[in-house]
Amino acid sequence: MSELSHIDAKGKASMVDVGHKAETERMAIAEAKVTMPQAAWDALLNAEVAKGDVLATARIAGIMAAKNTASLIPLCHPLGLDTVGIEFDTSTSCTLRIEASAKVTGKTGIEMEAMTAASIAALTVYDMLKAIEKGICISSIRLLYKSGGKSGTWTCS
Repeated sequence: MSELSHIDAKGKASMVDVGHKAETERMAIAEAKVTMPQAAWDALLNAEVAKGDVLATARIAGIMAAKNTASLIPLCHPLGLDTVGIEFDTSTSCTLRIEASAKVTGKTGIEMEAMTAASIAALTVYDMLKAIEKGICISSIRLLYKSGGKSGTWTCS
């Protein structure tokens, strides 16, 4: 038997069978950073973007992305999410920090939903600001925290 959970004994990709697992409350937090030149930053902060409210649109996109993670990532299980949250931090000049959180009571983890939400929110920010600046950089998409399940709590150090 393979040590990789998504690879079967014959080396083929497979969806993990979670049918035998107990449901537990699971939570994950992920982040993405969007760094941009001053002109794009000023337009974002001053709500002067022709396409509309960048942060409101990115928040909705992130939530929608979390809800559709199983359709985007082939071996993810569809989850009935309890909640998804998207927060924005503008305290560092020219760098928007996006934090996505997701929670579920279920048989499998929710890390991919949080990371997908952060990623798509960041891509939405890029899409809405690209007319001002195409050199915007998305970076640091990563898991910050997860809890629940067999492996328990993990925090990024």
